[in-house]
Amino acid sequence: MRLDRYDRRILELLQENAQLSNQELADRIGLSPSPCLRRVRALEEAGIITGYRALVDARKLGLTLTALVHIAMDRHTPDRFASFEKEVSRLPEVLECLLITGQDADYQLKVIVRDMDAYQELLLTRITRIEGVTGVHSSFVLRSVLDRTAVPLPSA
Repeated sequence: MRLDRYDRRILELLQENAQLSNQELADRIGLSPSPCLRRVRALEEAGIITGYRALVDARKLGLTLTALVHIAMDRHTPDRFASFEKEVSRLPEVLECLLITGQDADYQLKVIVRDMDAYQELLLTRITRIEGVTGVHSSFVLRSVLDRTAVPLPSA
């Protein structure tokens, strides 16, 4: 799908605030509501807009410890990776799982938990028990400097 200036503006505005009504969105981009809605639906059908989510303040829920966890695997086979990915996707504390290169690890996880005790429990009773995990290296986030959810949009 080729994006024009209206499509890019729709994406910018919805990434800032997905709760905008179609009327508000149409007013801000300079279209009437019907063509605006058609464009939003086309962006959804093309898979460019994949969903809408609420952003939650984890600290207000008592989740104060964020860790980046590098995971090394024993074998680099599709079956081993698929098994690990299936198991890690079942852990609600894992916010992000990335298959990486250029490190002494195969995966990087971003996890969030209540405190160090909860992290120890997650690590020792669940993550390290996933078949194939041979090494774990944890780094703890002192503070978040930048946390974006909006992706940069290509220019025309």
